[in-house]
Amino acid sequence: MINEPAGQVELSVVVPAYNEEQRLAPTLEAIRGHLGDSCSWELIVVDDGSADETVRVAREAAAVDPRINVVVSESNRGKGHALRLGVLASYGRRVLITDADLATPIEELDQLAKAMTEGETAAAIGSRAHPEARIEVHQSRLRELLGRMGNRLIRAVAVPGIRDTQCGFKLFDGEKARAAFADARLDGWGIDVEILQFFRRKGWAVSEVPVRWSHQDGSKVGAADYGKVLWELARLKARAVRRVDLVLGALYLLSGVLLYKNLWGDLGRSYLTDSMQDQNQWEWFFSVTADNVTHLRDPLFTDVQNFPDGVNLMGNTPMLGLSVPLTPVTLAFGPTLTWALVLTLGISATAYAWYWLFARRVTENRWAAGLGGALAAFAPPVISHGNAHPNFCVLFMIPLIIDRALRLCEGRNVRRDGVILGLFTTYQIFLGEEVLLLASLGMALFALSYALARRDVARAAIRPLATGMAYALGVCLVLIAYPLYRQFAGAQSYHSVLHGDNAGNSPLALIEFAGRSLMGDDATADKLALNRTEQNAFYGWPLVALAFALVVRLWRRPLVKALAFTGAAAAVLSLGQKIRVPYTDVVFPGPWKLLAHRPLFESVIEGRVAMICAPVLGALVALAAGRLALSRVRATQVAGFTAIALALLPIVPTPFPTNARPEVPEFIASGMWKKYVKPGESLVPVPLPDPGSAEALHWQSSTGLGFPVPGGYFNGPWGPDRIGIYGASPRWTSNLFSDVRSGKPIPDIGTDWQKQARDDLAYWHAGVLVLAPQPQAPELYETVTRLVGREGTKAGGVWIWDVSSVR
Repeated sequence: MINEPAGQVELSVVVPAYNEEQRLAPTLEAIRGHLGDSCSWELIVVDDGSADETVRVAREAAAVDPRINVVVSESNRGKGHALRLGVLASYGRRVLITDADLATPIEELDQLAKAMTEGETAAAIGSRAHPEARIEVHQSRLRELLGRMGNRLIRAVAVPGIRDTQCGFKLFDGEKARAAFADARLDGWGIDVEILQFFRRKGWAVSEVPVRWSHQDGSKVGAADYGKVLWELARLKARAVRRVDLVLGALYLLSGVLLYKNLWGDLGRSYLTDSMQDQNQWEWFFSVTADNVTHLRDPLFTDVQNFPDGVNLMGNTPMLGLSVPLTPVTLAFGPTLTWALVLTLGISATAYAWYWLFARRVTENRWAAGLGGALAAFAPPVISHGNAHPNFCVLFMIPLIIDRALRLCEGRNVRRDGVILGLFTTYQIFLGEEVLLLASLGMALFALSYALARRDVARAAIRPLATGMAYALGVCLVLIAYPLYRQFAGAQSYHSVLHGDNAGNSPLALIEFAGRSLMGDDATADKLALNRTEQNAFYGWPLVALAFALVVRLWRRPLVKALAFTGAAAAVLSLGQKIRVPYTDVVFPGPWKLLAHRPLFESVIEGRVAMICAPVLGALVALAAGRLALSRVRATQVAGFTAIALALLPIVPTPFPTNARPEVPEFIASGMWKKYVKPGESLVPVPLPDPGSAEALHWQSSTGLGFPVPGGYFNGPWGPDRIGIYGASPRWTSNLFSDVRSGKPIPDIGTDWQKQARDDLAYWHAGVLVLAPQPQAPELYETVTRLVGREGTKAGGVWIWDVSSVR
């Protein structure tokens, strides 16, 4: 048959058919009877490789009415393939697709057409899940249950907001339907979801209309087909990944690998040079978490370190959100691999998360968003923390939290978005609480400045944001209440960790280069930071100058105003309680003084607030690069991208250096210690492990945590006020060992010192004292000998003193 010319057909009705010999003729007659001569229409029957007489029945109907066309597929390929053939063969201004069984009566077309016309939408789809829908004949309970579960999954992962995607009765704008089906690739039942996703991506409105529906005997949808739909959903999600997404993900991963290539080069012996004692600490965290999980112990507390008092793990940073799920990796390959994996994948995933956020919220150009994501994740302060603090460089949840908060402001699905925000926040708490606090501060600064720039948007967002935040807070508090109670009121809890009033950044730190930047210099950076893991700014003057120029150029945009205020405020706050004018003795009080002694903020190292500037600068660069990509003036593009390159190249990070870590003494590695340390006793390293020397933690983590040690490297309480300190509360003997290690002379050790040593050894339940080779080893040997009253014994490469009987 020859179709009517385009523009003369008001409605095309597409009916896919597979082995429908028995009911196709009544269906076609019902459709013809309803349409009559009300408009110019065509009816397209698509045979999907039927094995019965479906084609004959369709052609007989076409012989009677020339408005009926028959399209035949050579083989049975599925509903999706049949619909694609039918829709692409249509010419109608509108296209209706309906199942051959007319489970939804053709009379319901009037409701769909009315909804399209009145709502000015691109499609109206029949819905059996709408509260006003009428189900006249139900399916079996199993099929209804599978259908509800499938629809919920589809809403969650594919087309949120649409209650019923699978009802086979849909009316589309003709041109838009043909564009969508031409783009479609699925051949099965998942075609409905694929088409609706296409409409969503294009921004074409879809109305969901309640319809009458009756289950028909002989339905071609079997229980197994629900599984096929899930498989096709997975294919849809895979197809939704753009090539640029894959390329950028690979580049971010490659960047992470290159940064830590020296660590990966020899996992058994390499140690990040600038991590001080933090690598030992973090490997211990991963080990003790895996051990607690394996033996079903309390994951929030341990006495393997700081024996017998123990360590409040919730009050430290073991990153339970990663260390718990990575337990199999730690057990199978050791904590050093977990450490390298968390750092490498974490910083790469963070870059991808920022890219995803910038592509959704800042610029449509994905390469520009990718550049911004790279800057936000690989910025100098993040790289500085990448030496030793994964909780400050594994930040992939922060962009997700920001996006969910922005969704709340839009007010589309406040309850769902609020609950998800609560879950995201809970998970971030188990990754790093201080990061969440800083992110919340940055979000508050951004919200305040954007509200001032767009009061109308702020007014519209207040109610849904407040409601959603209430949901989020409720969910989060339920999940986190007990862990927070343990953190702030449980054993070995503390109130705050004080860092003094000189932990802010120098103004020069904002414009200088970090030691690990391409143009950086360790000598210069070391003078401006607490240490090499705390170079919390160091963005370089070219990037600061570029940001200033971009703000001036794009000032009219509310987003730019909010970003500028957020970045500037964070930079000023990061200067701390006292702002010293460089090269002078002039000191001004800083605005951080207003927050310094507030709950939670009192434990923050204020220089870290400058990390908020990293995503701010990333968003500005992404926005600028996206606009440059749209420019039609070649000279403007060249000049703009050259300026961006010149600003970013100096801060490109260089690979982290490593050095060979000390070997674990044979006494420890071979298990010789076991005959000296009975159950309930501890192994006492000389000197005790502390934040300055925590190699004993490596002894533990590399040998399965078989013995506890007193002292350690962690945050815990000190004194009656339970002020937070790094390490264990000092005792006479631990202080003595520490003093001798630092080079101080050995005091005159008499009976008082010996009695104090016996008391301390009793407190630690000491089984054996172990002195490994190290600087000041002779002086330490003499000190222990005088305290214990006898010479040590050489065993397994160390000096030991069996002190079970002494105490």
